[in-house]
Amino acid sequence: MNCSISGEVPEEPVVSTKSGLLYEKRLIERHISDYGKCPVTGEALTMDDIVPVKTGKIVKPRSLTAASIPGMLGMFQNEWDALMLSNFALEQQLHTARQELSHALYQHDAACRVIARLKKERDEARSFLAQAERQAPFPASAATANVSALSNGKRAAESEDMGPGGKRMRPGVSDSVIAELTECNAALSQQRKKRQIPPTLAPIDALERYTQLSSHPLHKTNKPGITSIDINLSKDVVATGGVDSSAVLFDRTSGEILSTLSGHSKKVTSVKFVVQNDVFLSGSADKTVRIWQGSEDGKYDCRHILKDHTAEVQAVTVHATNNYFVTASLDTTWCFYDLSSGLCLTQVEDPSNSMGYTSAAFHPDGLILGTGTTGATVRIWDVKSRGNVANFDGHTGAVTAISFSENGYFLATAAHDGVKLWDLRKLKNFRSFELYDQDTPTNSVDFDHSGSYLAIAGSDIRVYQVGSVKAEWNCIKTLPDLSGTGKATCVKFGPDAKYLAVGSMDRNLRIFGLPEGDDASTES
Repeated sequence: MNCSISGEVPEEPVVSTKSGLLYEKRLIERHISDYGKCPVTGEALTMDDIVPVKTGKIVKPRSLTAASIPGMLGMFQNEWDALMLSNFALEQQLHTARQELSHALYQHDAACRVIARLKKERDEARSFLAQAERQAPFPASAATANVSALSNGKRAAESEDMGPGGKRMRPGVSDSVIAELTECNAALSQQRKKRQIPPTLAPIDALERYTQLSSHPLHKTNKPGITSIDINLSKDVVATGGVDSSAVLFDRTSGEILSTLSGHSKKVTSVKFVVQNDVFLSGSADKTVRIWQGSEDGKYDCRHILKDHTAEVQAVTVHATNNYFVTASLDTTWCFYDLSSGLCLTQVEDPSNSMGYTSAAFHPDGLILGTGTTGATVRIWDVKSRGNVANFDGHTGAVTAISFSENGYFLATAAHDGVKLWDLRKLKNFRSFELYDQDTPTNSVDFDHSGSYLAIAGSDIRVYQVGSVKAEWNCIKTLPDLSGTGKATCVKFGPDAKYLAVGSMDRNLRIFGLPEGDDASTES
């Protein structure tokens, strides 16, 4: 009698009282513990239903195949054959798995190619849509008499603006615009002669006690980094541009975020306030500049998207009239725009220059434009003629920042090798600050609105008292970079130098100034 499970003669036979079937005891016990039912009939079965069968002690006879050498050799041969068959089956399964994996990888590669093609078609469709939007007729702004039709702030169709050589035609800077710039320059120059340092300016001993007052996480954690800062001095609102492709407007007084401006597809490289009409500008590595219009509810809407550059826009600077602004790009050009219409009046390209622009700033009087290049040269332009009137050499590495002093005489430029000060009257360098080691560039430089202090940002933040060509420029205060990144990217003075706004390669805006108690004692 054989076991109903193994088919062999059981060593400890037991029988089921329900089905009457014979089993090996150890096999049926394991099956009942796992499944709780009869392996043959499927009926519920417990060990109480199992009865042992009494048998005599017998010696199991040796099988005939193991009783002789030829039989054992045959048995070994059968086992070897079974092993070979099993090995062959495994190789077949491996071959099948490899084919399936190869097919899956091919499908994945094909899917990636399809996705890339669809993205390309999507981008082309968006481009065609933008061109179609530009073709829609819209009345030209009164700011420029010879402006072609506009559509939602975007230029008219490229076919209407193209000139010889495939270059886009620009309306140019008209005589009325030049007259406006000249009149503004004359008025500001006259005011500068009577300029006095305001009594509300923070004194030197106050700056010596500056410390971090607050830290505000304004940008995303997955793409940290603040690349640019600007301050609306009249409203005490700080704007930051981030690596996360957004610009944030922050009310320093209340400590609240007023608005987060999204729309750029790459990092925001430059932000600027236009005080009149509540307008805000942002330039980006996505080659575009956006003009944002504020509303009464505090929100900002994108009024124009400017796409005149073919490489990253590195700098945006606003003219003193608040009616025009300039953008500088790595495509070796800078553009002069009319703010109200968003129209590029002229795009300046010097055939002798192959260096892209990394920074730009207007002189306080508005008729001089300074640009920094990737080739360590500072280029000075006459805005009226758009001619390059001077070049300042001597830096090492790209010129990361430019700042004109309010006195109209001094220009500070920052690059990999530190900061250089230039006398615009004699067009020469009169002082250099080599602040950090060779691996640490100087990222930002900024004169305060009175022209009394100069702030420099690199691996830390340093504040200097402005001297003269011969007098020393003394370091008043050195503030550590508390971001832990060792890279302060931008710095800006607040109203009357009462605080410093600092951005670093983390997502926090830091405010340095006097604590409230020290502020009260200083005022008294």
